[in-house]
Amino acid sequence: MKTMTCKQLGGACDKEFRANSFDEIAALSKQHGMEMFQKNDAAHIKAMNEMQELMKRPEAMKKWFEDKKKEFGAQPEL
Repeated sequence: MKTMTCKQLGGACDKEFRANSFDEIAALSKQHGMEMFQKNDAAHIKAMNEMQELMKRPEAMKKWFEDKKKEFGAQPEL
């Protein structure tokens, strides 16, 4: 199991997520983002808007995902 924060995953806070795979941690991050969106959290909404801009450039988005997967892989096992 590995840990990454919301900020490490492109978000806006230091909430930690723990998961066994990158896909699992990405899903936890997405769920947290949706909760923060529903709470109208300005910092998280700003981070989501930045991510939406990145998604408009497929190559940049692909690189972002590859970099985050590598970062996840480099995290120490708990």
